[in-house]
Amino acid sequence: EYRGGNEIYGESIYTNRWELLGLYQLPFKEVVNFQFSANGHRQNSVYGDVDFQATQYIGFGQLTWHKSLGDRHQILSGFALRYTYYDDNTVATESADSNRITSASKVFLPGVFVQDEITLNAQNKVLLGLRYDYNNAHGNIFSPRLNYKWNSLNKKNIFRLSAGNGYRVVNVFTEDHAALTGARTVEFVGELEPETSWNVNLNFIKKMFAKNNTYVGLDASVFYTYFNNRIIADYDSDPNKIIYKNLQEHAVSQGFSLNIDAIINRNWKLITGFTAMDVFFTENGQKVTPVLTENFSAVWSVSYTFFKSNIKVDFTGNLYGPMRLPLLGELDNRDEYSPWWSIQNIQVTKVFRNGLEIYGGVKNLLNFTPPANSIARPHDPFDENVVFDQDGNVIPTPENPNALTFDPSYVYAPNQGIRAFMGVRYNIR
Repeated sequence: EYRGGNEIYGESIYTNRWELLGLYQLPFKEVVNFQFSANGHRQNSVYGDVDFQATQYIGFGQLTWHKSLGDRHQILSGFALRYTYYDDNTVATESADSNRITSASKVFLPGVFVQDEITLNAQNKVLLGLRYDYNNAHGNIFSPRLNYKWNSLNKKNIFRLSAGNGYRVVNVFTEDHAALTGARTVEFVGELEPETSWNVNLNFIKKMFAKNNTYVGLDASVFYTYFNNRIIADYDSDPNKIIYKNLQEHAVSQGFSLNIDAIINRNWKLITGFTAMDVFFTENGQKVTPVLTENFSAVWSVSYTFFKSNIKVDFTGNLYGPMRLPLLGELDNRDEYSPWWSIQNIQVTKVFRNGLEIYGGVKNLLNFTPPANSIARPHDPFDENVVFDQDGNVIPTPENPNALTFDPSYVYAPNQGIRAFMGVRYNIR
């Protein structure tokens, strides 16, 4: 919520959605299935004084045939068709015809695929797959993939290697709501092409069992993804714009993750994990870190159950490392990087035998909120008191010495502080 003059400007989002899905196995000797789904989504929203209206319909049908060739080959093949209709009131669907307000996007995506899971022996499997799709807007798309799996004879150790490529058609306004705040003008450079990527992932799982009903599971992964045509939201070139463009060079996302799942003496249950990443793109030969992308994140959930009294205590939380934030120029006095921050919660639940549960707790125990100056000039959401020169650059004034405009894109964490909650739940058995 932002206050300007005697008026209050806020954000409201209303959505209506319906969905239908199903699966039918055809009456053949072979295993032939038909999967189908359809959904519709309409969004009616206001961001300050920016009105965003969007409608999307998706229809999907897929016919699959599963065939076993001896004991070594499991073949899955099929045909698929996806239809996507999307329209909104932004420049993303702006019509070249002056007599029409918008030009809805209508994408037909037929495809065919085949994969073969090959069992080499009791410990080794290989999966080979190939998919071909035709996008009526972007043409031919080939997606090969290769997977290898090794497991120990006791199934307690599993190693996987996977590699392949993919593509993604990005819808800027549904995926990046920062473009809808009205604080920055949205600009597109050229016609956005689909993002394509090649990725490799190594994964190792280890299961350990001990006495006293103790179990510990480790899940570790190393990943690398190389992007072409990556769509970058440029906050740096102009503080009054968000410029979306396909990257002419490349982008990389690489890192390591570790997840631990443990049960100790039946009373304790622990689920925790972290991801360390190096994310960057190259532009004019320079390595650049994207804004609003942290290099480290962790989550955890620790539970203890008092079985005699049927009381459960849950302690959950997350931790985020620094991320680069969009500044509004050289005079902007806000920090370029966010601090380490964490949201932690605790909940106590009492379970009764008749299915009744009473629970309560505290959210955001550390009472962490972003700095008060995270949103630049929240008192002037329409820049009524900002002075610009002939080129649109902000001129410093005694009232605005740091040459700022209203801009909420700097916010990186929830604005709600510590708060208590309680509730009642009844399970019908």
